Amino acid sequence: MNSRRHFLRTTLASGISLAALSPNAAEQDEQVPTRYIAAYDTESPTCLKACRKIVEAHKKHAMPATFFVVGKTLEANASEYRSLLDDPLFEIASHTYSHRMLRDHPFCGGAISLEEKRVEIFKGKEAVERVFERPCLGVRSGCGFDDGLRGAKDVLALVEESGMHYVSTLLWGPDYSLPALLTEPFSYKEDGFPDVWELPGHGWHENILKNHNRWGSRRVTLWPPLMPEAIPAGFVEAPEDEFAVNRVFLDRAKADRKTFASLIWHPWSLHQFDPEMRMLDLTFAHVRKIGLSPCRYADLYETLSVG
Repeated sequence: MNSRRHFLRTTLASGISLAALSPNAAEQDEQVPTRYIAAYDTESPTCLKACRKIVEAHKKHAMPATFFVVGKTLEANASEYRSLLDDPLFEIASHTYSHRMLRDHPFCGGAISLEEKRVEIFKGKEAVERVFERPCLGVRSGCGFDDGLRGAKDVLALVEESGMHYVSTLLWGPDYSLPALLTEPFSYKEDGFPDVWELPGHGWHENILKNHNRWGSRRVTLWPPLMPEAIPAGFVEAPEDEFAVNRVFLDRAKADRKTFASLIWHPWSLHQFDPEMRMLDLTFAHVRKIGLSPCRYADLYETLSVG
């Protein structure tokens, strides 16, 4: 069975309506709602404890999500992650095998060799499929880039060869600024890979918004800013402050009729800042209130690939 058909059957078995996740031809008009994707870069040993609280919030709100999991992190606690995340509500995708750089990054370091890139892509995918026994359709790169994988034909070729269908690598604004803008999905047709889709992330890397990476007030915003309303006066200090930033992107995505909005979240950082996950409660309630349509990255890919 091919991976797309398998995922759709899993979705149907879950009881989640495909009407909200994958619009039919009659819905391909201006009435299609903006989608919302909760997504988590699951990359450190402390993420497991955090994911337990995150999953509680998702089940409380019946909110789907995509967990991008680093292969080594998954292998270190395979049975625990399977028990926690093996639910039709959740997509499990790759966050590479060990979070090494697929391209040069001004903050996170230089690119690894081609053979090392192969390991990151293939072993990351294999770890997800071995533990969860379902297809891994996509990969999010470590740290992300300001232009995604445009021009990175070596990486795109590996993604295509691996059998994955989408990447999520455009996670910064212009010139590695934050916030990442509400960039629309696109295929890498111009690079020769029309069947590989870029599904970006939006907003702040929330660990930077809280100074959890200990960068301090390092330059990350543009001047003049492209979204001044999304730049707080300082590091956020409470879950309500973080939600206020999230709300800017959710409201803008709906007002501008964007295809989707998805914020860049890290379980370890969310738990460190807000162990009761009050921010998730506030954000998910707002998603429902303004009428965004929750789905997973794989569901978004499906609508694009058949559209």
